[in-house]
Amino acid sequence: MTTPATRRIVSVNKDDHSLSISTEAMPSPAANEVLIKVAAAGINRPDLMQRYGLYPAPAGASPVLGLEVSGEVIAIGSEVSRWKVGDMICALCNGGGYADHTVAPASQCLPIPQGITLQNAAALPETLFTVWHNVFQRCNLKAGENFLVHGGSSGI
Repeated sequence: MTTPATRRIVSVNKDDHSLSISTEAMPSPAANEVLIKVAAAGINRPDLMQRYGLYPAPAGASPVLGLEVSGEVIAIGSEVSRWKVGDMICALCNGGGYADHTVAPASQCLPIPQGITLQNAAALPETLFTVWHNVFQRCNLKAGENFLVHGGSSGI
């Protein structure tokens, strides 16, 4: 498969916050990244806030909206061993998901669970990685311990 030279992205007009399609150079995956042909992208609160100038993209992140996607791996970086071209995944991106192609760290990619559509899979990564990181990596929750879910009706 030949990778296109350009990709289409959703651009934000800074004056009226309207959205339009524009073209830019295709990103190449870094050593630890995968290049994804995007099938679907999630819409998250930071995307909406960034669109209206209320939440800048973090340093080093793509200024293109979109934090989570699903799609097909079409290229991999030199240090990626878990994923291969043709794999169907969902991923947490460092911005750039509102595009027809995007890159994501290989460590922030997940296989799409059986029976889950590409559209539904695009909504998994942000929530899953946020909860997993906070509950199991930061708080180190272990079997047999209790966990209080407070504010479960909010975004995450």
